[in-house]
Amino acid sequence: MTAYKHALNRRLSSRLAVVGAITAGGLLLAACGGDDMKGMDHGSGSSASASASPTRATGESAAPGAFNDADVMFAQMMIPHHEQALEMSELADGRASDAEIKSLAADIEKAQDPEIRTMKSWLKAWGKPESAGESMPGMDHGSGGMDHGSGMSGMMSDEDMKKLEAAKGTEFDRMFAELMIEHHKGAITMAEDEQKKGRDATAKKLAADVVRTQSAEVEKFEKILDRL
Repeated sequence: MTAYKHALNRRLSSRLAVVGAITAGGLLLAACGGDDMKGMDHGSGSSASASASPTRATGESAAPGAFNDADVMFAQMMIPHHEQALEMSELADGRASDAEIKSLAADIEKAQDPEIRTMKSWLKAWGKPESAGESMPGMDHGSGGMDHGSGMSGMMSDEDMKKLEAAKGTEFDRMFAELMIEHHKGAITMAEDEQKKGRDATAKKLAADVVRTQSAEVEKFEKILDRL
């Protein structure tokens, strides 16, 4: 009987040792998971990357990188600049007579409307207002052709917009081309400034797109003026 009890005690001790080792291993894994594996999952990568990613479902395209004041100013200024280009292009409907003018007006609307939404999403992601009016009061579409020092060159005055709205046919075509050349050159200046001073890679890429596409459109408008 005594020999049996000793054997039983040895088996129980062995089992308890195994259970203790398993428990200790589980606690160690839990501790490691809490410190080194926090927030990890197979679908999202890191939580920081997920929070900075573009909001595809809503059509927003948030700039994910580090940004500076030049990036913010570029977006805040280019938004109203683009909005005025859309206003000008919408006037072509029912007024323009030249097929190429109509086509270019449609191209401008197609390109710049999404860019406006994109830049608004950047400012929202950056926690910045859409308008720079708080720091630069008095700036609006009626402020006329603003000089390069203001950061918003090429804007049309209210008088320019009224004249364009009143024009029709070849008169409209010629005026639209002349005003849009000036307007585009202003946007190109702003975009080139962003390329030099901006920090966010996504904003600088959009600036490069503005320079490329609007420079090409300026050349087209100049050719149209030569034949009108």
